[in-house]
Formats: sequence, structure tokens, C-alpha cells
Amino acid sequence: MAAELTVVLCTLNGRDRIGPTLDALERQTARDRMTVLVVDDGSSDGGGDHAAARGHTVVRHPENRGLSAARNTGVRAARTPLVAFLDDDCVPADDWAELLLGARGDGVIGVSGPVVPVVGGSGYLSRYVARNNRHLPLELELTVSQAPHYRLWLYLRRLWRRSCPAEGRRDIYCPTGGNMAFERAALDAVGGFDERFRFGSEEEDMVRRMRRDHPGRIVFLPEAAVTHAFAPTWRSLLRRSVAYGRGNALQFRKWPSVNPTLFPWPFGVALPLLAAPWWPPLLAVALLAPLALYPAGVRGALALRRPEPLADAYVQLLQEACENHGFVTGAHRFRRIRPEPKEAAR
Repeated sequence: MAAELTVVLCTLNGRDRIGPTLDALERQTARDRMTVLVVDDGSSDGGGDHAAARGHTVVRHPENRGLSAARNTGVRAARTPLVAFLDDDCVPADDWAELLLGARGDGVIGVSGPVVPVVGGSGYLSRYVARNNRHLPLELELTVSQAPHYRLWLYLRRLWRRSCPAEGRRDIYCPTGGNMAFERAALDAVGGFDERFRFGSEEEDMVRRMRRDHPGRIVFLPEAAVTHAFAPTWRSLLRRSVAYGRGNALQFRKWPSVNPTLFPWPFGVALPLLAAPWWPPLLAVALLAPLALYPAGVRGALALRRPEPLADAYVQLLQEACENHGFVTGAHRFRRIRPEPKEAAR
């Protein structure tokens, strides 16, 4: 039987974590309908050699070029009508490939599923990341308007809503990069990923071009899950936040319809903190404000009957401050890029 799906597995120094991902791919119920292509993006630990020793095709970059470039290399080497993407720390369910293949047709050009964090370690940071999964799809509500007041309302609603905003199989705007598949024809039509996006926002940029040049449905399948196993550190957490902000800045410079992505609460907390030397009561306002601005921490503390989740508000504030920093520095860095043609009105 000819392969219908190529799984592009991107790795960078992933020798110690790629094994479970390869094991899961070799257990797929649709194994006879798929092929695995490993793209080693300039590893120095021999991670690609580990995959090659198990019989998988490996394409190597002599130096690190970024996630977008690695995915593009995989797309160019693929020979199947459907191309899926995984990272080397993402482990798919055994029927993952079968579910992706089963979603084809009816105008579907992309398929995605959940990325479920499986966090190593037993400290606070591990529990924080488990409570605050950043790897969620972008919903279709984002296509309603680019107006700043509408986006601010969505942001505030996400902070204050108690339940999951959407559940079940549904059309979405943009998948998360660790678990997604696209029709090869759609990828070719838009030229793949923009390699200026090394990490962060590369999926959304590509989906913008698809919606403009090769429109179709992108479907989210809750059952097509992958687990994302990692041990967070403060350095990695905050570096990712800066990278996300930088990716948002590149989108802002590239797309005329995109407004600046700056989170308001870091500025709102900084103002009373800076003014506190002149009026000391403002220090208490600055210290207590995050608990009201990010109420999930209070809800978590009440639900668990312990105070630890109260600290989540301050970590979220720090992450948003880092994203703002990434945006500001990125907007300066990318100030001279040529914008894309305007998107069609929705």
C-alpha cells in the first residue's frame, strides 16, 4: 500500500527525548499508510543518528536554521498528499495518524489535535505549567475582527472565564505546531513556512497565507492527542515568552491587518510600582493587583484548598512582560521587512 501521510519529525539535540516519539510512531495503527522523515536541524548530540539507526530517513542541516526551515525541508522531501508535523518531545496516541487520515475530504486542508503537557519534576514550576497549558489552538473567533477593542475583549474573557471556551470536534483558525497536518497541495500553494520565523507564530503566519491564497477548513480532533513531555526551567519558560513576543512582532511588521500585540497588565502593575516611592500605599496596590487581574490563581487556590496557585498570577504577569519585551525588540528588529499584500476582507 502506498503511503498517504509523511510525518515530519523535527529534532534539535533531542537524542535523549526522541526515543519515545519514535516508539509511538512505530506503534501507529496506520503504520502501513505512513512514512516517517526526521529532520535534524543542526544537532550536536547525534540525535539524527539515533533515528537513522532505527531505519528512519534522516535529513540533516549542517547548522541550526530554526523550526520553520526544518519543517520546510521535510515538506520538500515528502512524497505523500498529507504531511504532519511533530516535535521530538511530542508523543502521539497510537491511532493518531489514522485519525488525521480519516479527517481528509470535505474541504479540509489542515488537521490538528491537543498537545497535552506531561511535566517532569515535582516543584512549583512543573505544577504551574501543568495548570497553564499554552499549547492550545487558536479558535475561529479570532477571524471576526482585528480591531484592538475586540481582541482586548477576547483576552479579558479568556482570563476571567471559568470553563473551557470550546470543546469537541470543530473548525479552528490555527493549530498548535507540535501537532498538526496539512494537505501537501495547500503547503505548496503558499510556499511553506516563512523561515524568518525561527520559533513562535510560524503556524499562524502560514495559516494567514492559506486563508488568503488557498482557503479551506482546519479541523481540530480532540481524540488525536499528543503528549508533550518536558521538564520546565525558569530560563526556558521566559525565553519562550520572549520568542512568542518576537514572533508576534514579525507578524505585525509583515501583515498590514495585524495590530501590535502588547499585554496591558504588566504596564498597569508597573505604574503604581514606579509611583510607590512618592505614595507608599501604591506598593500594596501593585503587589495585590495581579490576584485580581489573573483570577485563575485565586480560583485554583480555592479549588485545591491550598495557597500555591496564588503565585500563578505573578508568573503569568512575568510571562506577559517578557512577551511585551520580545514584541518591542522584535518590532525594531523587523522594521524594514516588506509587508505582505493585504488579506481579503472577511
